[in-house]
Amino acid sequence: MARKDARTYDERREYLISAVRKRRQKIRQMAIAAKGAKCEICGYDRCVEALEFHHLSGLDKNFGLSEKGYARSWKRVEKELKKCVLLCANCHREIHAKVAAPDGNIRMKNRVNSGKPEPAGAEMVILSQACSHRASFK
Repeated sequence: MARKDARTYDERREYLISAVRKRRQKIRQMAIAAKGAKCEICGYDRCVEALEFHHLSGLDKNFGLSEKGYARSWKRVEKELKKCVLLCANCHREIHAKVAAPDGNIRMKNRVNSGKPEPAGAEMVILSQACSHRASFK
């Protein structure tokens, strides 16, 4: 016979919200640790809150690692991490600014329309060239 839960709906709701929040934080910490806990371009590691995941190819992206707070299994997160680099907020913004530049959009459109991925390693070269502040944190 199942025991009746004495908690109210609001108490159960608050407990579940808290449990999911803790799980998401734990998964994020594990993901950051798995990627080396520092920006892969400039080496920034002072504040983990300033570290973000950048998908190397939007074509291969199944889900955003921080998207809408969804909790995913570690196995799925690990698989998605293989498609990402860990960047500080500055490098991440600079990368997206370069991609959004007029010539960046043409390059991106051509790649997407061709259906061919960039050569292996090409994305990291492009990423490292896009960040102007990288030497200041090493």
